Amino acid sequence: MGPHAMSSVTQPFSTDLDGKNVELKVCAESHFKSPQESVRLSRMEYIQSAATSTQGNILCCTCGVPIPPNPANMCVACLRTQVDISEGIPKQVTVHFCKQCERYLQPPATWVQCALESRELLTLCLKKIKGSMNKVRLIDAGFLWTEPHSKRIKMKLTIQKEVLNGAILQQVFVVEYVIQAQMCDDCHRVEAKDFWKAVVQVRQKTLHKKTFYYLEQLILKHKLHQNTLNIKEIHEGIDFYYASKQHAQKMVDFLQCTVPCRSKVSQRLISHDIHSNTYNYKSTYSMEIVPVCKDNVVCLSPRLAQSLGNMGQVCVCVRVTSTIHLIDPNTLQIAEVDSSTYWRHPFNSLCNPRQLEEFIVMDIDIIRDQKLAVGAGMRSNKHTLAELWVQKTSEMNTCQQYHCRTFLGHLLNIGDLVMGYDFANSNVNDEFLNKMNPHHVPDVVLIKKSFDRSRRVRRRNWKLQEMAKDREGMDTDDERQFQDFLEDLEEDEALRKNVNIFRDASKIPVESDTDDDGAPRISLAEMLEELSLSDATGGEGDDMIE
Repeated sequence: MGPHAMSSVTQPFSTDLDGKNVELKVCAESHFKSPQESVRLSRMEYIQSAATSTQGNILCCTCGVPIPPNPANMCVACLRTQVDISEGIPKQVTVHFCKQCERYLQPPATWVQCALESRELLTLCLKKIKGSMNKVRLIDAGFLWTEPHSKRIKMKLTIQKEVLNGAILQQVFVVEYVIQAQMCDDCHRVEAKDFWKAVVQVRQKTLHKKTFYYLEQLILKHKLHQNTLNIKEIHEGIDFYYASKQHAQKMVDFLQCTVPCRSKVSQRLISHDIHSNTYNYKSTYSMEIVPVCKDNVVCLSPRLAQSLGNMGQVCVCVRVTSTIHLIDPNTLQIAEVDSSTYWRHPFNSLCNPRQLEEFIVMDIDIIRDQKLAVGAGMRSNKHTLAELWVQKTSEMNTCQQYHCRTFLGHLLNIGDLVMGYDFANSNVNDEFLNKMNPHHVPDVVLIKKSFDRSRRVRRRNWKLQEMAKDREGMDTDDERQFQDFLEDLEEDEALRKNVNIFRDASKIPVESDTDDDGAPRISLAEMLEELSLSDATGGEGDDMIE
């Protein structure tokens, strides 16, 4: 370029004109050729830039601190000194707690079960202050940690409220709940020893308690014992005490569906309010279970035996559930007798389990293809009919043998031991048996195959739960009867379907080559794992309780 060449430099700068951001660009030319061209060469351009909105700060009207504008024109600190949105909300509230049943009082008269820091307890605490929070908005609520034995529950609340000129203020504060002990009405009746409103008296006039053991397991499985105030075991039965008539009626309905029984109801007037015309009664439900247990020998009336398919009058009870399951040892005919049929045609047990005697099988002959009479009922497919010659183990030094028929042909072999009743040498006083033809009365009725009880107990690795009940007037034969019930569970698969069987982890079964005597056993698949407190708390549950 020559010496008279022109160079243009643009120097921008910004200014504010009339409240607008304007960018000013100045173009200057150097090396003017003449003074006349200086005015022409000095030019100015105004370029308006895009407008951007910025929020200015204001001063707090109280303390003068710069703050963003708000409807109250005050900073948060000054606004909180002027307005307290938690005013009127109590900071300390009393909660009533029952030590006996560990329930909290929900006004006016409801007691609820709540765990610490649970959703139920949070709801109960919020209801205590609900009436004082109708002018604020609850944003958040949660528990603060406190010592479990401090009798204090702390809850952090976050609330919002509209204050001066539409400003919304949010505040966080703590409400402390003081736990005060108070006995509920149910526990008060228990301590007063006059607490029950209804009692269910279950009775069975029999010497063996197999039906009661089975009934106890059914109650535990369906958890019907949870509503009871007390369970008292007495002679020939059990008493269940309840705080309400509805719970007692529920137990009565359960018993009528599980065991053959009949019931009676009676009421006793305790108090009467003539002004409100209200009555206070104590109700008593008397439940009588049929006096027949498993492995009992019964004699049916001729009319009942004919209605059951012309089966023999002398039968064996193989199971008692909601009905009585009978089998004829001479023909394998089976029948079921419900409670209504039994009370129309009652029959009793001919012998009790204490009269069982041990026999040894001398000879056995399986009976096949036996023809039944016209009109006969159903036959059992699980049993095998056989004719046996047996001899008492107490009379092995004699030649006395007995001939009989049995339904245990599928289990017995020559030399096996079997338990049965000896009718040939016993004096039985029964109305229907005395009227029977003596030739139709069997000499021996076999009940079940006998195994070594000590071996069965030694290798038994399972157990049953028991209800907590008061005992009085107990017999010394209860342990033997309970062992009989455990053996029945091992032998009868259909019976243990309704029973919860738990694996006994503390007992290790001892096995040997001589223990395999063919005795029935319960498989591990049928057992349940019992949950203990130490399992749930990692082995420290006992220390925590103490």
